[in-house]
Amino acid sequence: MHPTPSTTGQANHSLARILAHAVEAADKPKHQVAREVGMHRETLLRVMRGERPIGLDEAACILVVCGAFPRASMILALAGQEDLACEWMRSEMGEFLEEFFSALPGHLDRTLGRRVADLRPRWANGTSQLVARMLAKHIDDFANRDIAMSLPR
Repeated sequence: MHPTPSTTGQANHSLARILAHAVEAADKPKHQVAREVGMHRETLLRVMRGERPIGLDEAACILVVCGAFPRASMILALAGQEDLACEWMRSEMGEFLEEFFSALPGHLDRTLGRRVADLRPRWANGTSQLVARMLAKHIDDFANRDIAMSLPR
């Protein structure tokens, strides 16, 4: 499957949107962000407006300079979740996803081994719901343990 001009344009628009958000929310002026990235300020502005295509390496560099988690932000943006990318790019959720997205492929490969060929794409949504429910239960279990430990005996 090769990217079409429309999917490439959509990806560039998604990246531009989250990069603009990251730069606007950064604790430094645009000219400083551009300098730290090694980019002319006008080029950075064109990237932020989606007028100049940007590679993933450049986008990651801008996100890092702006204090965002690059992998999580870019994966969310490219998956059509720009709002969540913007909301989570500097949060613990962004950090969680950064680690999760980095670790998951290796764990799937080690755990599933040859059975990886038995996976079906239609299972992805249900599996993501299962993971979210497991995480919610895990958080609840920790909260309940903390409450139980703070109660006088």
